[in-house]
Amino acid sequence: MADKLRTQQQLEQLQSRYVGTGHADTTKHEWTSNIHRDSYASYIGHPPLLAYMSVGMGECKERVRAGMIEKMIQPVGKPPEVQD
Repeated sequence: MADKLRTQQQLEQLQSRYVGTGHADTTKHEWTSNIHRDSYASYIGHPPLLAYMSVGMGECKERVRAGMIEKMIQPVGKPPEVQD
Protein backbone atom coordinates (compact mmCIF):
# COMPACT_ATOMS: atom_id res chain seq x y z
CA MET A 1 0.00 0.00 0.00
CA ALA A 2 2.87 2.35 0.77
CA ASP A 3 4.32 1.77 -2.71
CA LYS A 4 1.02 2.70 -4.31
CA LEU A 5 0.80 5.92 -2.27
CA ARG A 6 4.42 6.81 -3.06
CA THR A 7 3.84 6.22 -6.76
CA GLN A 8 0.75 8.42 -6.71
CA GLN A 9 2.65 11.20 -4.93
CA GLN A 10 5.50 11.02 -7.44
CA LEU A 11 3.02 11.22 -10.32
CA GLU A 12 1.35 14.28 -8.79
CA GLN A 13 4.75 15.89 -8.28
CA LEU A 14 5.69 15.31 -11.92
CA GLN A 15 2.35 16.64 -13.13
CA SER A 16 2.75 19.83 -11.11
CA ARG A 17 6.32 20.33 -12.32
CA TYR A 18 5.86 19.53 -16.02
CA VAL A 19 2.82 20.85 -17.86
CA GLY A 20 2.96 18.30 -20.69
CA THR A 21 2.49 15.24 -18.47
CA GLY A 22 -1.24 15.90 -18.17
CA HIS A 23 -3.63 15.20 -15.32
CA ALA A 24 -7.12 13.88 -14.80
CA ASP A 25 -8.76 17.08 -16.11
CA THR A 26 -6.65 17.38 -19.28
CA THR A 27 -8.81 17.60 -22.38
CA LYS A 28 -8.01 15.92 -25.67
CA HIS A 29 -7.33 19.32 -27.24
CA GLU A 30 -4.83 20.28 -24.50
CA TRP A 31 -3.12 16.91 -24.77
CA THR A 32 -2.68 17.07 -28.55
CA SER A 33 -1.57 20.71 -28.33
CA ASN A 34 1.13 19.77 -25.83
CA ILE A 35 2.32 16.93 -28.06
CA HIS A 36 2.49 19.17 -31.13
CA ARG A 37 4.28 21.95 -29.23
CA ASP A 38 6.82 19.47 -27.85
CA SER A 39 7.41 18.13 -31.35
CA TYR A 40 7.93 21.59 -32.85
CA ALA A 41 10.27 22.54 -30.00
CA SER A 42 12.29 19.40 -30.63
CA TYR A 43 12.50 20.09 -34.37
CA ILE A 44 13.63 23.66 -33.72
CA GLY A 45 16.07 22.61 -31.01
CA HIS A 46 17.90 20.05 -33.17
CA PRO A 47 19.56 21.93 -36.07
CA PRO A 48 20.37 18.84 -38.18
CA LEU A 49 16.73 17.75 -38.08
CA LEU A 50 15.61 21.27 -38.94
CA ALA A 51 18.05 21.33 -41.87
CA TYR A 52 16.76 17.95 -43.08
CA MET A 53 13.17 19.16 -42.94
CA SER A 54 14.00 22.44 -44.68
CA VAL A 55 15.67 20.58 -47.57
CA GLY A 56 12.61 18.36 -47.92
CA MET A 57 10.29 21.36 -47.91
CA GLY A 58 12.48 23.36 -50.31
CA GLU A 59 12.69 26.34 -47.94
CA CYS A 60 15.53 27.95 -46.04
CA LYS A 61 16.06 26.87 -42.43
CA GLU A 62 14.97 30.19 -40.95
CA ARG A 63 11.64 30.21 -42.81
CA VAL A 64 10.89 26.67 -41.64
CA ARG A 65 11.92 27.60 -38.09
CA ALA A 66 9.75 30.75 -38.11
CA GLY A 67 6.80 28.79 -39.48
CA MET A 68 7.12 26.21 -36.73
CA ILE A 69 7.29 28.91 -34.07
CA GLU A 70 4.08 30.44 -35.47
CA LYS A 71 2.39 27.03 -35.47
CA MET A 72 3.22 26.63 -31.78
CA ILE A 73 0.63 29.31 -30.92
CA GLN A 74 -2.33 27.14 -31.93
CA PRO A 75 -0.88 23.86 -33.19
CA VAL A 76 -4.17 21.98 -33.58
CA GLY A 77 -6.55 24.87 -34.21
CA LYS A 78 -8.85 26.85 -32.01
CA PRO A 79 -9.91 25.27 -28.72
CA PRO A 80 -13.42 23.83 -28.67
CA GLU A 81 -16.21 25.88 -27.17
CA VAL A 82 -16.79 25.23 -23.47
CA GLN A 83 -20.33 24.06 -22.75
CA ASP A 84 -21.80 25.02 -19.38
